[in-house]
Amino acid sequence: MHPTNLLLFAAVALVIIATPGPTVLLALANGSRHGLARAACGMAGAVASDFVLVAAAGLGLGALLAASELWFGMVKWLGVAYLAFLGVMMLRSAGSITLPMDGDTGEAASGRALFLRSFLVAITNPKGYLFVSAFLPQFIAPGEPQWPQYAPLALVFALTDLSVMAAYALAGARVMRLLKARGALWLDRACGVTLVSLAGSLALYRRAAT
Repeated sequence: MHPTNLLLFAAVALVIIATPGPTVLLALANGSRHGLARAACGMAGAVASDFVLVAAAGLGLGALLAASELWFGMVKWLGVAYLAFLGVMMLRSAGSITLPMDGDTGEAASGRALFLRSFLVAITNPKGYLFVSAFLPQFIAPGEPQWPQYAPLALVFALTDLSVMAAYALAGARVMRLLKARGALWLDRACGVTLVSLAGSLALYRRAAT
Protein backbone atom coordinates (compact mmCIF):
# COMPACT_ATOMS: atom_id res chain seq x y z
CA MET A 1 0.00 0.00 0.00
CA HIS A 2 1.29 3.45 -0.92
CA PRO A 3 2.49 5.55 2.07
CA THR A 4 0.34 8.47 0.91
CA ASN A 5 -2.79 6.36 1.25
CA LEU A 6 -1.75 5.28 4.74
CA LEU A 7 -1.18 8.90 5.77
CA LEU A 8 -4.57 9.90 4.41
CA PHE A 9 -6.17 6.97 6.21
CA ALA A 10 -4.41 7.92 9.46
CA ALA A 11 -5.56 11.55 9.18
CA VAL A 12 -9.19 10.60 8.66
CA ALA A 13 -9.03 7.95 11.40
CA LEU A 14 -7.56 10.50 13.82
CA VAL A 15 -10.44 12.90 13.32
CA ILE A 16 -13.00 10.14 13.80
CA ILE A 17 -11.34 8.48 16.80
CA ALA A 18 -10.65 11.77 18.59
CA THR A 19 -14.39 12.48 18.69
CA PRO A 20 -15.40 11.41 22.21
CA GLY A 21 -16.87 7.92 22.21
CA PRO A 22 -17.19 5.09 24.74
CA THR A 23 -13.62 3.78 24.58
CA VAL A 24 -11.90 7.16 24.81
CA LEU A 25 -14.31 8.10 27.58
CA LEU A 26 -13.26 5.00 29.50
CA ALA A 27 -9.62 5.91 28.91
CA LEU A 28 -10.32 9.33 30.43
CA ALA A 29 -12.04 7.79 33.44
CA ASN A 30 -9.38 5.11 33.90
CA GLY A 31 -6.61 7.70 33.72
CA SER A 32 -8.27 9.79 36.41
CA ARG A 33 -8.98 6.85 38.72
CA HIS A 34 -6.01 4.56 38.24
CA GLY A 35 -3.24 6.56 36.61
CA LEU A 36 -1.76 6.24 33.14
CA ALA A 37 -0.01 2.90 33.73
CA ARG A 38 -3.15 1.07 34.86
CA ALA A 39 -5.26 2.80 32.22
CA ALA A 40 -2.98 1.18 29.64
CA CYS A 41 -4.74 -2.12 30.36
CA GLY A 42 -8.02 -0.61 29.20
CA MET A 43 -6.31 0.85 26.15
CA ALA A 44 -4.97 -2.61 25.30
CA GLY A 45 -8.53 -3.94 25.36
CA ALA A 46 -9.69 -1.24 22.96
CA VAL A 47 -6.73 -1.86 20.65
CA ALA A 48 -7.52 -5.59 20.63
CA SER A 49 -11.07 -4.72 19.61
CA ASP A 50 -9.71 -2.64 16.72
CA PHE A 51 -8.10 -5.73 15.22
CA VAL A 52 -11.33 -7.68 15.76
CA LEU A 53 -13.32 -4.97 13.96
CA VAL A 54 -10.93 -4.86 11.01
CA ALA A 55 -10.87 -8.67 10.75
CA ALA A 56 -14.67 -8.68 10.91
CA ALA A 57 -14.80 -6.11 8.11
CA GLY A 58 -12.50 -8.25 6.01
CA LEU A 59 -14.72 -11.29 6.59
CA GLY A 60 -17.89 -9.39 5.76
CA LEU A 61 -19.46 -9.23 9.23
CA GLY A 62 -20.33 -5.58 8.77
CA ALA A 63 -22.31 -6.45 5.67
CA LEU A 64 -24.08 -9.21 7.61
CA LEU A 65 -25.12 -6.80 10.35
CA ALA A 66 -26.33 -4.32 7.76
CA ALA A 67 -28.43 -7.00 6.07
CA SER A 68 -29.72 -8.92 9.10
CA GLU A 69 -32.08 -7.16 11.49
CA LEU A 70 -31.78 -10.08 13.92
CA TRP A 71 -28.00 -10.03 14.26
CA PHE A 72 -27.87 -6.24 14.25
CA GLY A 73 -30.45 -6.10 17.03
CA MET A 74 -28.65 -8.69 19.13
CA VAL A 75 -25.33 -6.86 18.98
CA LYS A 76 -26.97 -3.46 19.39
CA TRP A 77 -28.94 -4.31 22.53
CA LEU A 78 -25.93 -5.97 24.13
CA GLY A 79 -24.04 -2.74 23.53
CA VAL A 80 -26.91 -0.60 24.83
CA ALA A 81 -27.19 -2.66 28.02
CA TYR A 82 -23.47 -2.62 28.72
CA LEU A 83 -23.03 1.10 28.08
CA ALA A 84 -26.05 1.90 30.25
CA PHE A 85 -24.70 -0.36 33.01
CA LEU A 86 -21.32 1.38 33.01
CA GLY A 87 -22.97 4.80 32.93
CA VAL A 88 -25.26 4.03 35.87
CA MET A 89 -22.34 2.64 37.87
CA MET A 90 -20.45 5.91 37.33
CA LEU A 91 -23.51 7.97 38.24
CA ARG A 92 -23.89 5.99 41.48
CA SER A 93 -20.22 6.36 42.35
CA ALA A 94 -19.43 8.46 45.40
CA GLY A 95 -16.31 9.78 43.72
CA SER A 96 -14.16 8.69 46.65
CA ILE A 97 -10.90 7.41 45.21
CA THR A 98 -7.26 7.36 46.19
CA LEU A 99 -5.30 9.37 43.70
CA PRO A 100 -2.29 7.75 42.03
CA MET A 101 -0.04 10.54 43.27
CA ASP A 102 -0.94 9.59 46.84
CA GLY A 103 0.85 6.27 46.44
CA ASP A 104 -2.08 4.05 45.49
CA THR A 105 -3.74 3.00 42.25
CA GLY A 106 -7.29 4.01 43.07
CA GLU A 107 -10.30 1.78 43.48
CA ALA A 108 -9.73 -1.95 43.19
CA ALA A 109 -9.85 -2.86 39.52
CA SER A 110 -7.58 -5.47 38.02
CA GLY A 111 -5.84 -4.91 34.72
CA ARG A 112 -7.88 -7.78 33.32
CA ALA A 113 -11.13 -6.09 34.33
CA LEU A 114 -10.11 -2.82 32.68
CA PHE A 115 -9.03 -4.70 29.55
CA LEU A 116 -12.33 -6.58 29.28
CA ARG A 117 -14.40 -3.46 29.98
CA SER A 118 -12.97 -1.52 27.05
CA PHE A 119 -12.91 -4.58 24.80
CA LEU A 120 -16.56 -5.41 25.44
CA VAL A 121 -17.68 -1.81 24.96
CA ALA A 122 -16.11 -1.77 21.50
CA ILE A 123 -17.16 -5.17 20.19
CA THR A 124 -20.79 -4.80 21.29
CA ASN A 125 -21.22 -1.61 19.30
CA PRO A 126 -22.62 -2.47 15.83
CA LYS A 127 -21.87 1.06 14.62
CA GLY A 128 -18.19 0.15 14.85
CA TYR A 129 -18.59 -2.82 12.51
CA LEU A 130 -20.68 -0.83 10.04
CA PHE A 131 -18.27 2.11 10.10
CA VAL A 132 -15.13 0.02 9.58
CA SER A 133 -16.85 -2.01 6.85
CA ALA A 134 -17.76 1.20 5.01
CA PHE A 135 -14.54 3.11 5.71
CA LEU A 136 -11.71 0.65 5.13
CA PRO A 137 -12.71 -0.65 1.67
CA GLN A 138 -12.21 2.86 0.29
CA PHE A 139 -8.47 2.31 0.79
CA ILE A 140 -8.44 -1.25 -0.58
CA ALA A 141 -7.60 -2.07 -4.21
CA PRO A 142 -10.17 -4.70 -5.27
CA GLY A 143 -7.89 -6.40 -7.80
CA GLU A 144 -5.07 -7.02 -5.31
CA PRO A 145 -4.78 -9.49 -2.37
CA GLN A 146 -7.01 -8.24 0.44
CA TRP A 147 -5.31 -9.21 3.71
CA PRO A 148 -1.90 -7.66 2.85
CA GLN A 149 -3.82 -4.41 2.44
CA TYR A 150 -6.00 -4.77 5.53
CA ALA A 151 -3.01 -5.53 7.79
CA PRO A 152 -1.28 -2.11 7.57
CA LEU A 153 -4.63 -0.34 7.82
CA ALA A 154 -5.42 -2.29 10.99
CA LEU A 155 -2.04 -1.39 12.47
CA VAL A 156 -2.41 2.31 11.65
CA PHE A 157 -5.97 2.34 13.00
CA ALA A 158 -4.90 0.65 16.24
CA LEU A 159 -1.88 2.94 16.76
CA THR A 160 -4.03 6.03 16.11
CA ASP A 161 -6.61 4.78 18.58
CA LEU A 162 -3.91 4.06 21.15
CA SER A 163 -2.43 7.56 20.77
CA VAL A 164 -5.82 9.24 21.21
CA MET A 165 -6.71 7.11 24.25
CA ALA A 166 -3.32 7.80 25.84
CA ALA A 167 -3.95 11.53 25.44
CA TYR A 168 -7.37 11.21 27.09
CA ALA A 169 -5.98 9.06 29.92
CA LEU A 170 -3.17 11.53 30.52
CA ALA A 171 -5.67 14.40 30.56
CA GLY A 172 -7.78 12.51 33.10
CA ALA A 173 -4.78 11.91 35.35
CA ARG A 174 -3.71 15.56 35.13
CA VAL A 175 -7.20 16.88 35.82
CA MET A 176 -7.53 14.65 38.86
CA ARG A 177 -4.25 15.92 40.28
CA LEU A 178 -5.62 19.44 40.01
CA LEU A 179 -9.16 18.85 41.25
CA LYS A 180 -8.47 15.98 43.66
CA ALA A 181 -11.43 14.27 45.38
CA ARG A 182 -14.04 16.78 44.21
CA GLY A 183 -12.87 16.20 40.66
CA ALA A 184 -13.51 12.46 40.98
CA LEU A 185 -17.20 13.04 41.68
CA TRP A 186 -17.50 15.60 38.88
CA LEU A 187 -15.76 13.36 36.36
CA ASP A 188 -17.80 10.31 37.35
CA ARG A 189 -21.02 12.22 36.86
CA ALA A 190 -19.94 13.65 33.51
CA CYS A 191 -18.73 10.28 32.19
CA GLY A 192 -21.83 8.53 33.53
CA VAL A 193 -24.22 10.95 31.84
CA THR A 194 -22.28 10.69 28.57
CA LEU A 195 -22.24 6.89 28.59
CA VAL A 196 -25.97 6.71 29.30
CA SER A 197 -26.55 9.23 26.50
CA LEU A 198 -24.44 7.12 24.15
CA ALA A 199 -26.48 4.07 25.14
CA GLY A 200 -29.65 5.96 24.25
CA SER A 201 -28.16 7.07 20.96
CA LEU A 202 -27.20 3.50 20.13
CA ALA A 203 -30.69 2.27 21.05
CA LEU A 204 -32.18 4.67 18.49
CA TYR A 205 -29.51 4.11 15.86
CA ARG A 206 -31.46 1.66 13.69
CA ARG A 207 -34.57 3.79 13.81
CA ALA A 208 -32.64 6.90 12.79
CA ALA A 209 -30.89 5.03 9.99
CA THR A 210 -34.16 4.00 8.46
